[in-house]
Amino acid sequence: MKKILVPSLIACAVSALAPVVHAQTAPAAAASSLSFNAGVVSDYRYRGISQSRLEPALQAGVDYADKSGFYVGAWGSSIKWIKDATATDGSVEIDLYGGYKGAIGNVAYDVGYLRYEYVGNKLGNVAIEGVPLYGTANTNEIYGAVTLGAYTAKYSYALSNLFGNLNSKGSYYLDLSATYDLGGGYSLVPHVGYQKVANTPDGTYTDYALTLGKDLGNGLSATGAIMGTNAKKSFYYTPQNKATGDTGLVVGLKYTF
Repeated sequence: MKKILVPSLIACAVSALAPVVHAQTAPAAAASSLSFNAGVVSDYRYRGISQSRLEPALQAGVDYADKSGFYVGAWGSSIKWIKDATATDGSVEIDLYGGYKGAIGNVAYDVGYLRYEYVGNKLGNVAIEGVPLYGTANTNEIYGAVTLGAYTAKYSYALSNLFGNLNSKGSYYLDLSATYDLGGGYSLVPHVGYQKVANTPDGTYTDYALTLGKDLGNGLSATGAIMGTNAKKSFYYTPQNKATGDTGLVVGLKYTF
C-alpha cells in the first residue's frame, strides 16, 4: 500500500489549536514568560491532513519566551496515522522547538528549529522482502517567517526525510496567512499553504483554511475552521478508505495558563 505520511504549522488558529503556537510570528516578548496550554480538537489537522483518523485528539504544550527574543517549547498530541499506515507503534507526537523572534522596523521575523518526535515509532522497520518502505517518522525542520501588519509568510525546510517518506530530504512547506481582529474577542484567519514532498510528485499538494477564533477570557479560547486540501486520496486516507485531506469543519477548545 503506497501512502504518503504526513503529521500536526502556521498558525495556532489555522491548525485549530494544533502545535503551532510556537510557529506564529510576533515581536520579541517585552518580558520573559512561561506558559502552559491544554486542549482538545475534533480532528487534529496538520497542513490540512488529518493526523487522528478524522477523530478527536488531546493536545498540550509548554512555552518559554525570553525577553531577549529567544524561545523554546514543547507540544504534544495524540495521533493515529502511523498505526493506520503500518500497524506499528506510534500514537503520540511530541514537537520540540526553539528560535528567535525580533523586528526590523515594522517587519517582525521568526527563525527557528523544529523536531517532530513520534514516541516509540518503528516506521523505519517496515519492509517487504528486506526492502524498506519508509524511514523513521521523526523529522527535523528549520523555518523562517516574516510578518507585516496582519500578514505572515513562512517557509519550512526539511533537514531530514519528511515524516517517514524515503528520499524526501529537502521537502518544504510555504505558508501564507493573515490575522484579522474582528473585535469583541473574535479573530479571522485565512490561510493557504503549499507542501512540496521531494522526489514524491503525487504527495505534493495545496491546503487552505478559514478559521474563526474567540477569546473566551481567563485563558480559554475556541476555534472553528473550514479546511481542506487538493491532496490525492491514494496517498492520504484512513483504513476506512476516507480521504484525510478532504474539506471539513474542525473545532477546538484550549486553555492557556
